[in-house]
Amino acid sequence: MAAEGVPAAREALLRRMYEVFATDERDAFVPRCLAPDVDWPNMLDGGRLHGHEAVRAYWARQFTAGHPLVRLEGLRPGGAAETVVVTVRLGTRDAAGAERWAEETVEHVYGFGEDGLVARMDVRA
Repeated sequence: MAAEGVPAAREALLRRMYEVFATDERDAFVPRCLAPDVDWPNMLDGGRLHGHEAVRAYWARQFTAGHPLVRLEGLRPGGAAETVVVTVRLGTRDAAGAERWAEETVEHVYGFGEDGLVARMDVRA
């Protein structure tokens, strides 16, 4: 189902990014979805991360702490030019494989560079 007002290439990129996040494809997909100097939020420690290696290390750390899950629930154009807002539901998978999902959703706001890759991501509760 297409997200009205979101360019097809951006929608496809974001949907694929969420599909591969919890898989072993995650690291290999980074250069195909994130700009080399991507600006990413550090939700574990606060602050911002910059670049592919910092994001890869951050994701690896998240998976060491547990198995995070992110379910895409909607996309829409952002208020600023070149942005897309993705509504997601966060969850975790325990060692037995049971999934627990949050009641509320959060928004991931993506900014894109001229190359079509994600240049910045922000989180809104």
